[in-house]
Amino acid sequence: MTRTRADVNLTLIAMACALLMVMPLVTTFNDLLTAWAMVLGANNPLQAIVPAESRMVVSLLSVLGVHAAASGSHIVVWDGSGSMHTLFISWNCIGWQSVILFGVSMISGLRGGGGVEARAQVILIGVAGTMLLNLVRVSLVALIAATIGVGPAILFHDYGGTIMFVAFLFAFWAMAQRWILE
Repeated sequence: MTRTRADVNLTLIAMACALLMVMPLVTTFNDLLTAWAMVLGANNPLQAIVPAESRMVVSLLSVLGVHAAASGSHIVVWDGSGSMHTLFISWNCIGWQSVILFGVSMISGLRGGGGVEARAQVILIGVAGTMLLNLVRVSLVALIAATIGVGPAILFHDYGGTIMFVAFLFAFWAMAQRWILE
């Protein structure tokens, strides 16, 4: 393993450990910040993205055979018995945390090997992967709400998505270091 790959892995391990240790605090603090931001109107620029994301999530759910509909920032999913569950997607759910984590990982991941073209490819693939993963994460929350229930969906939303993204970062940087940057 090269020195750069070891540095990236150590950075990811440190981020994963830190996230797992403070996850309950972060979740609680995130809820408080979300409520404050909504009251102050600071969420409006990011909230404008949510209706488009809601429609994309409904499209992904329809591919999986889940009956769903989107209206603005709300997604409605129907479970097997015909009961409907309404889910609100706020600006805080669209994945800004994962964009920040990806940016932090780039500081370590782009040091060393690779030219400008390779680095640009890594950035584009990483941003696209992060966006796709956020759509999949929100779709999984809706799928869990429709099949298992709202309680497990909230649990996955608060914890599973973060764990899923950290796993994505490990796989992404392993791929980038092996096939693009070196």
